[in-house]
Amino acid sequence: MTQKYLLTKEGLGKLKKELEVLEKVKRPEVIERIQEAAAHGDLSENADYAQAKEEQAMMEARIMQLEEMVKNAELISGQHPKNIVAVGSTVKVRIDGELRAYTIVGSGEANPSTGRISNESLVGRSLLGAKVNEKVSIQTPAGQKTYEVTEIS
Repeated sequence: MTQKYLLTKEGLGKLKKELEVLEKVKRPEVIERIQEAAAHGDLSENADYAQAKEEQAMMEARIMQLEEMVKNAELISGQHPKNIVAVGSTVKVRIDGELRAYTIVGSGEANPSTGRISNESLVGRSLLGAKVNEKVSIQTPAGQKTYEVTEIS
């Protein structure tokens, strides 16, 4: 079964842009570096060649990953229920008296430091389906925490 990648329209755009840069700019640059390094003779002792080949391998792996993600992307629509936490929702919660806001996104766009948490993460998965004023108890690495949903948008 093919894995689906939940992405916002903006997230899909970023992946496509990264893929384009890797294919049209970075790939030719690395190929040129490999050719230049190979022209210097003995490849077994050529550090520039080895480094360029390693970079090429990592870049090709990333290109394959991006192609897979773009091909199997499932867009998160802006049309999600406003009364229940769903993928695409921004949810405000109170934790130990402190207010926090999280946007629930697919794992490919998660960036916890900016409040974008994956629907597959412990907190994201636990908040899915919650309603305003509902309390969700989550066992986190820091211990049991109660998340009170105060707003969903």
